[in-house]
Amino acid sequence: MQQFSSKRLAIKCEHLYFTNIISKATWALPARASVMTSEQAMISHEMANLKASKTVGLISDTHIPSRARCIPQMVFKIFENVDFIVHAGDLVRLAVIDELEQLAPVLAVHGNMDGPEVSGALPKLNNLKISDWKIGVMHDPSTLFGMGKMREIAKQNGFNVFVYGHTHHSSIKWEGKTLYINPGSPTNPASFVSKPSVGLLKITKEAVTPEIIHF
Repeated sequence: MQQFSSKRLAIKCEHLYFTNIISKATWALPARASVMTSEQAMISHEMANLKASKTVGLISDTHIPSRARCIPQMVFKIFENVDFIVHAGDLVRLAVIDELEQLAPVLAVHGNMDGPEVSGALPKLNNLKISDWKIGVMHDPSTLFGMGKMREIAKQNGFNVFVYGHTHHSSIKWEGKTLYINPGSPTNPASFVSKPSVGLLKITKEAVTPEIIHF
């Protein structure tokens, strides 16, 4: 069932503060998103010519305000034309949803670092359907134990796309016709050599095309 938050909590942020990031990020939207593998580079090239009927922004592990004062402005630039946003947990504060809802409706789940306020308001597993594609989201489908649990959850729920988080490491993986995608973290990447990241899904009746955007 589609569960979009209607909360309207305001947060103000004039400066961005990050932990566990050595070098400063470049705050200019690249003409072509930086990617991690040759497979992703090919996907990114395909997206340049794709006319999507819907675009979904993917984000996870924002950890506001424990890891950053607020959502990086780059996220708002990347998501400015999306139709929906999926947040894969570890918001820490529900105000994150309010900020993202300035752009588009938000579908979210709670994560392991979310307290009672967030876990009481958001489910562990959620989904939405766009053009007959079923998109599921869960913060941590036992990621430390490989793909087994994710495959099981995707199969049981009929997910064409399974969005997850927790690792702070972006990933795109196809298994047959099922897409597993982790957008990483825009505030606290997995390591010092990683860059902040979010994801996009370009969706038509014929295809779902993913992209990871680093900044």
